[in-house]
Amino acid sequence: MATVHTLSLRRTFVTILTVGGLLASASPIFAQGFGIGGRMAWVKSDSELDVDSLRFVGGQIRMLGPRVGLEVSLDHRSESSEALNLKTTETPVQASLLLRLGRGRATPYLLGGPGWYRRTLNVLNDTSNPGVTSTEFGWHAGGGLEVLPSQHIGIHGDYRFTFLDFNGDNQDEGFIHRLIPGHRGSMWTLGATFYF
Repeated sequence: MATVHTLSLRRTFVTILTVGGLLASASPIFAQGFGIGGRMAWVKSDSELDVDSLRFVGGQIRMLGPRVGLEVSLDHRSESSEALNLKTTETPVQASLLLRLGRGRATPYLLGGPGWYRRTLNVLNDTSNPGVTSTEFGWHAGGGLEVLPSQHIGIHGDYRFTFLDFNGDNQDEGFIHRLIPGHRGSMWTLGATFYF
């Protein structure tokens, strides 16, 4: 069951995309070139536990052409727990190929690529201990919408499945089920990019 916080985030995300779509006209303006921007991401692991999504803050660099683009993003989240005497720092880095599905002010796109997910655990009261760091690799894929209020500004939102599994581990599920990839989490992102 979705929590009130999750429903509020989804409602805000849908409202922003809807208003952006209504404000955008169908004229053939589209961003091309190099862009730098900031974003927020909400990450939820695909587990049986009812855990709220975690909020990350980060940025992205985008290089776009009329139909194909590339995005490299870095997000960051840090949380300290006095009860456990631990500080957790997470830094996912993703490289995404963007396939733009239009040329108007509101352009849907598909994305996918590799990601590196780094997590560091540090003891709060021990500055001599460098902590324990682990890095996981995983593929991601999804889709989104970019709204261009002007030629140099893009506002985008997307949904990504993370840690895609194409191996079809359970052979008893049948042929069709093995063709559909599994995933270990998902990510909502909302950001803005300034194009030069």
